[in-house]
Amino acid sequence: MASQEKYAGASAEVTADDVLRLCEFIYRRTGMLFDGSKRYYIDRRLTERMVATQSKNFPEYFAHLRSDAEHEIEYLINAFTVNETYFYREDHQLRCMTSNLLDEIVLQKNPDQPIRIWSVPCSTGEEPYSIAMTLVEALGEHAARQCTVFASDIDSQVLAKAEAGVYSLDQVKALPVERLKRFFLKGTGSHAGLVKVRPELRAMVNFGRVNLTEARYDVKGPFDAIFCRNVMIYFDKPTQGQVLSRFEPLMKPGALLFAGHSENFTYVSQAFRLRGQTVYELSRDLKPTAKPQRALAGEAA
Repeated sequence: MASQEKYAGASAEVTADDVLRLCEFIYRRTGMLFDGSKRYYIDRRLTERMVATQSKNFPEYFAHLRSDAEHEIEYLINAFTVNETYFYREDHQLRCMTSNLLDEIVLQKNPDQPIRIWSVPCSTGEEPYSIAMTLVEALGEHAARQCTVFASDIDSQVLAKAEAGVYSLDQVKALPVERLKRFFLKGTGSHAGLVKVRPELRAMVNFGRVNLTEARYDVKGPFDAIFCRNVMIYFDKPTQGQVLSRFEPLMKPGALLFAGHSENFTYVSQAFRLRGQTVYELSRDLKPTAKPQRALAGEAA
């Protein structure tokens, strides 16, 4: 009860001006765009950080945030970001990766350029492990072991969970029994009710923390596909364009970019063209689009 009173008291001291000031700070540091229209969402998470840092009011917390920005901004973003995910989410995109990308790569495979996929943001790991399982099922055990899935997120807490590869039975209940047996180890004793990604699948996935709004990414390409779903919605159009421009040199010719259902890059970048539902193709080395389309994209950007 005491913690609830403390929470309520701290929340009452956060004004609309405080929220806007915080949103401006977050935007400058991360490119993530929040505004007063989501006041309750922002206020609640801000209050959580005020309580965690034992700040008596917003000015005290904001001073702490600015003085310890490299650490506290990470905790703040962890609180602000939504990490809803599950295994084989948007399964049609995984099927697209298999049928439209992998078959072509297998036929023309260059041993010096193994298959590389980037999952960003990877959240708690369900997406990159789903990609890795899809590669194994499509290519076979031996060939898939030569593939790499790079998984990154700005949220250090979910990244640690993803690296551990441990999930509750409830989180994997939708997976077929065959997949569970093939790709997971069942916990016993004190680990009953949990499963863990098998070491050979875990070895296919590399993890790293990446902030998409940084000028340079410490990321090794080139990639055959990038899964970047439901993060661009946090960015304004100029920031989206900057992120896409940083993706471009990290992708192979004709590589695929998978987006979320609420995201549309058609008028953000000329480097990608819509190939199918939530699927874009790097058009850098493809035939140029018609002039009217280029002009329209340029005006919207």
